[in-house]
Amino acid sequence: MNAHQPPVAGQLARYASDPSRSRGRRIEEPAAPTRSAFQRDRDRVIHSTAFRRLVYKTQVFLNHEGDLFRTRLTHSLEVAQLGRSIARSLQLNEDLVEGISLAHDLGHTPFGHAGQDALNACLKSLPEDTDERRNGFEHNLQSLRVVDELEERYPGFDGLNLSFETREGILKHCSLANALLLEQKEPGGVGARFVHGGSPSLEAQLCNLADEIAYNAHDIDDGVRSGLLALEQLEDVPLFDEHRRAALKAYPGLKGRRLLFESIRLMLSEQVYDVIDTTRQRLEAAGAADAEEVRTLPTMVGFSDAMKSASNTLKSFLHKNLYRHPQVMDNTNRARQVVTDLFTLYLQLPAEMTDGALPEQSLARAVADHIAGMTDRFAIREHERLMGTSVFPPGIEPAHKPAQSVVVR
Repeated sequence: MNAHQPPVAGQLARYASDPSRSRGRRIEEPAAPTRSAFQRDRDRVIHSTAFRRLVYKTQVFLNHEGDLFRTRLTHSLEVAQLGRSIARSLQLNEDLVEGISLAHDLGHTPFGHAGQDALNACLKSLPEDTDERRNGFEHNLQSLRVVDELEERYPGFDGLNLSFETREGILKHCSLANALLLEQKEPGGVGARFVHGGSPSLEAQLCNLADEIAYNAHDIDDGVRSGLLALEQLEDVPLFDEHRRAALKAYPGLKGRRLLFESIRLMLSEQVYDVIDTTRQRLEAAGAADAEEVRTLPTMVGFSDAMKSASNTLKSFLHKNLYRHPQVMDNTNRARQVVTDLFTLYLQLPAEMTDGALPEQSLARAVADHIAGMTDRFAIREHERLMGTSVFPPGIEPAHKPAQSVVVR
């Protein structure tokens, strides 16, 4: 059998997460008659309001800049596709990988990392010494808040009441301060590994890496499509250029978008095979007996040293030439201003929030939740409605004309 030929779907390795052995949900529910716990989690994520909002949330390029650029939604779908492909070859639980992948960005603010950084700075600048000031804003933690508390769909509980394993994968990163708060509320729960050490499930580890593989590839595509990157620049990136040359060898005279797409396709394939081979070797060497023993081991899912180095070179190139491009930075600065103005105004006039402050939490956290749930275009409309001006250039029209401005100085 070919080394990369996938096994039959549903066949799980001994160290894969088994839904029948799940640590369960925070609020006990009867099992679904036709779906496993992880399939049920995935379905709840897909039907959530927060998931639908991802279609209008920035990945790199703002929503108005073009119809074909990636959004948080299309990014999440690409992560899920890559994750499931790798999971099947490694005989991990595909349904858990898919659920985590689709949910991992539910807490992202409008305007991508610019919005997240601005909202974190707003909370950190609060005058009082509060949990909000100390702990700031983390989008991974916000994704957990969405599925644990903020979604309002079910009569018996807040949030989506997902299984432990899905929630653990969603919380990819967490500061020690916030992990301690989680551990206080839920001893031995999803925050425990950040406090006491340890690793998450192999499926969670895989989603983390699939996220990186996906955004590196699609940011090349979007960067070239936008005109901010040129194919000639990418010849300086070994990981991309070796596959560009391979594509030209197989198809002499290939050029333009077909050359770009084929180069990215070959690059993705090599990365996927590298992860599969490297992870198999690590798991065989470690001899993990089951999914629980995996949690006591170092990270098992990963690149080889050579591929990790090549991937880091690509990330550095994208950071310098795309994410820090003057045009991207200009929109980043405008986006920060929108988030900062909205936060300041809602603190002073909370009634302006369309859904009001949530009960049993501070106003500052309610404002952060409200802003984090916005799409790009809604945030732009709200800013123009409330401030009476737009920080974005003409051409980005709100869906309605502002009826009245509430300007706070």
